[in-house]
Amino acid sequence: MKALGKLLRTTAFQLTLVYLLIFVLFAVSLLGYFALNTRRLITEQITRKVNSEIVLLRHRYDETGIRGLVLALDLRSRRPGSSLYLLTTPNGEGLAGNVGALQPGVLDRLGWVETSYRHIEAHDDADHRALVRVVKLPGGFRLLVGRDLEERERIYGVISNAGRWSFAVVVVLGLAGGFFVSRRVLSRIDAMTETAQTIMAGDLAGRLPVAGTGDELDRLAVNVNAMLERIETLMRGLKEVSDNIAHDLKTPLTRLRNRCEQALRGDKSGGDYRAAIESTIAESDDLIRTFDALLMIARAESGQARDNMTEFDAAEIARDIGELYEPLADERGLLLKIDAPAAAPVRGNRELVSQALANLVDNAIKYAGPGSNTLNGAPAAPAEIVVRAGADAAHITLTVADRGPGIAEADRDRVVERFVRLEQSRSQPGSGLGLSLAAAVARLHGGELKFEDNDPGLKSVIALPRAGPAGTR
Repeated sequence: MKALGKLLRTTAFQLTLVYLLIFVLFAVSLLGYFALNTRRLITEQITRKVNSEIVLLRHRYDETGIRGLVLALDLRSRRPGSSLYLLTTPNGEGLAGNVGALQPGVLDRLGWVETSYRHIEAHDDADHRALVRVVKLPGGFRLLVGRDLEERERIYGVISNAGRWSFAVVVVLGLAGGFFVSRRVLSRIDAMTETAQTIMAGDLAGRLPVAGTGDELDRLAVNVNAMLERIETLMRGLKEVSDNIAHDLKTPLTRLRNRCEQALRGDKSGGDYRAAIESTIAESDDLIRTFDALLMIARAESGQARDNMTEFDAAEIARDIGELYEPLADERGLLLKIDAPAAAPVRGNRELVSQALANLVDNAIKYAGPGSNTLNGAPAAPAEIVVRAGADAAHITLTVADRGPGIAEADRDRVVERFVRLEQSRSQPGSGLGLSLAAAVARLHGGELKFEDNDPGLKSVIALPRAGPAGTR
């Protein structure tokens, strides 16, 4: 009974009942309209036939008198399927016809009357219904002409009986269909509920079942599963951040403490203390930059930065970043080229997009130095880095191409995770957060960060949705 009550309370079953009620009302209205119009049509046919007969009989009376009318009624009464006839004297005595008995007072009312009657040749005592018309002839005679209503009632009964059976069939099939649909929907909802409870219990790997029908429940399940994928990714990232902070930041903090402790040991000169303080400040700055990068990644992934989105020219950002990093590239013996001749309109957070591009340029300068500018032991292309801003009908691309060692295809998904540093980058300063920030910024703007081969080297591409013309709103 509990399962039945749960089934009856489902929205699908209640909607089925509503639709069933609407359909039944419509069907009843349609059958009622059909039955009433059929009844009216038969009644009109009866009245036309009776009226035409009365006209003929009056004409016969006018030509032949009462005797001729009696003969005509006797002749008509003997015909198969004849109408009902009765001719009486002014005193009410029957002269001719095939009606044996009428309700009292029928002949006193001129015009149309629906009455019960008994046929003069009837072998039973059952009364029948008829629609008759009573007219008064010259001399006080009264003439009754009518038709039996058995055919009309039979047709009306057939329609009514069909309506009752149709009503019963519709209700039974509707309820059965409601139970079937509700049970099917309820089973899918229960499966979703079980999965949700599993997820709430801590198993973020659970996913809502998708039946493959493409209905609204499937669309809901697909969207919720995508949300769960995102939540699982964020939770996994949070766990990795916590683990990596515990491991990667423990070393610089320990080093920072050891330097302070070493500075306190023994007698030191002012210069020694100054050097220790400067070293401590430098180490602290590195830690602050690491935490700033983590905060920027968290800000991008949470979507808070969407509040400060405006339209700007990404090509202008590329030129600014190139101008900023050109002195550093010259120091490393690299040629930094900027290719941003046309406007590249983007709607987003200018600060974050600039930081993401700066991270890519900084990485390229670190890993594309002269020492790495060889390929299979032979000189490769010139040691240059190209920063390019491109645009097509749908996307804006910010590309940084270098001639360094590149990133193996198997590692390209892993390098955007927090604190991940490949073996060839261990000797370079950094925290392993630059690419993570660039990927988070791209996702915030509805784009993506891609890595491609530059033959040799690496091509890093930030693809963002194109906005309207730069400077317009």
